[in-house]
Amino acid sequence: MDRLLPAAARIAEILKAREQTLAVSESAAGGLISAALLAVPGASAFYLGGGVIYTKPARRALLGLSDREVKAKGATESYALIAARTIRERLEADWAIGESGVAGPTGSRYGHPPGHAGIAVAGPVEQAETLQTGLDDRVENMRLFGIAALDLLERSLRQD
Repeated sequence: MDRLLPAAARIAEILKAREQTLAVSESAAGGLISAALLAVPGASAFYLGGGVIYTKPARRALLGLSDREVKAKGATESYALIAARTIRERLEADWAIGESGVAGPTGSRYGHPPGHAGIAVAGPVEQAETLQTGLDDRVENMRLFGIAALDLLERSLRQD
């Protein structure tokens, strides 16, 4: 949490000052993004909620997205953006993070290697990026996915 907590605190400061809200849809980060944000005192002022959308049944139930609606497969920027847009809309948030990755130690059935993640932010600014850590260390990849997601949100907030 060494880099997650400071990033979350900076994000919280910006969101609280603007009276804006945030929702999170994460997958391979396993809840680390939300945990870092919720560790900030006063998180209820900006954090509306989120979920660890780790499987197709979770995606269907929590995001309400059918298999037909999601053309993007696996850990891609396009899927991360769909997840961010959807959780933002469902929770009526100003901003949202979407993350989908392959923590490892093996690759995904869609051909993505361990350490690969699609990360997106939806809000007044929309951005998506791909992260390739080159690592097969599951826990380290989870941490790096969380850091990358918070960093992308912070950059987006500063562009708005």
